[in-house]
Amino acid sequence: MNALAKSISDGGIVTWRNLVNVRRNPDWLMAATLQPIMFVLLFAYVFGNAIGGEAGGAAYREFLIAGIFAQTVAFNSAFTVIGFANDLQKGIIDRFRSLPMSRIAVVLGRTTSDLVVSVVALVVMSLCGLLVGWRIRGSFWDALLGYLVMLMFAWALSWVGALIGLAARSVEVAQSAGLIWMFPLSFISSAFVPTDTLPAFLKAIADWNPFTAVINATRDLFGNRFGAPPTGWPAENAALYAILCCLAIIAIFAPLATARYRRVASK
Repeated sequence: MNALAKSISDGGIVTWRNLVNVRRNPDWLMAATLQPIMFVLLFAYVFGNAIGGEAGGAAYREFLIAGIFAQTVAFNSAFTVIGFANDLQKGIIDRFRSLPMSRIAVVLGRTTSDLVVSVVALVVMSLCGLLVGWRIRGSFWDALLGYLVMLMFAWALSWVGALIGLAARSVEVAQSAGLIWMFPLSFISSAFVPTDTLPAFLKAIADWNPFTAVINATRDLFGNRFGAPPTGWPAENAALYAILCCLAIIAIFAPLATARYRRVASK
């Protein structure tokens, strides 16, 4: 129990250290919010009327926001990647190694601080969504659960980012590796179009994609349905499947990232 308390305490200190760095480098926070705002405006007003069909652009904008939320928090995991790669390159990890602190605290602190950045990004995105006509149609508690599912997804993906960042050989490699795998996963999903509009082989992938599960669960909880309800077990049990996917990602990548950190810190 003492070891757990120490890990949490040390993780909190590292979290604060990382947040101070964000405050000193506000361009990180700007990057986490400006890109999704551009995506909202681009898809909502450039493609919205065309994709919205008979329902019109307003209905599509409500459909769109959950997808932008998921893409935003997913792309924010790149900050985890770059943060670790930067700390490795500057020798910060060597300094941490010399301190009497829990080994998991550094990884926990990084993923937690990036979760805070995702919270800020979601607040900004929600305000942007309200400006373009998005509304939450569900209850307060459903909406709260929707946000919690999205943040759980953000935290799960940050563990993936931690592993990539600790394995990258340089910040430049980390920048590419942290984003390149996001694009197919985020676009082969229900983020921007219903999966029924995809070719059969892509639809099968999209239906079981964790991105789709999180997006569908959030849409259901926000009451932002668009077109015919999606079918199949993942769509009909979106919230359950989304939570299971997040737990599976954490269960796989948290131990791998921690083990990788221990190997790096022991060199």
